[in-house]
Amino acid sequence: MKKLLLTLVLVLAGATAFAQDAFKQDALKYIQLTEQRQIFELLTKDIVSQLPAEKQADFKKELNASMDGLMDKMAEMYMQEFTHDEIKQFIKFYESPAGKKLAGKTTVLYEKGQQIGQEWGMGLQSIMMKYMQ
Repeated sequence: MKKLLLTLVLVLAGATAFAQDAFKQDALKYIQLTEQRQIFELLTKDIVSQLPAEKQADFKKELNASMDGLMDKMAEMYMQEFTHDEIKQFIKFYESPAGKKLAGKTTVLYEKGQQIGQEWGMGLQSIMMKYMQ
């Protein structure tokens, strides 16, 4: 009886680990489909350009290695906030023509949104100054 119980526990633990692994792979796939890594690359582009040219290649290697860890943590975050089924639904959308178009525009939308945000911030600054006097 003990052997049967132990076998059952091991089988269930293995199945749970396999399900978690599939869940994480799907979360990583969602991150890849939504081009989230590219956004982080855009965010770090200015940092790279500030380094001496001869050190940029080495920095980029370390940056890429750290981004792998970042994407892993992002996947874990999605796993905490969404069910595996929801992640699968997100993937299905991003594999559709509309989803592919949206994902393909991610960096353009980010850059344009950043510009719009800066312009808004400048306008907000003048409003704020009016109330500080």
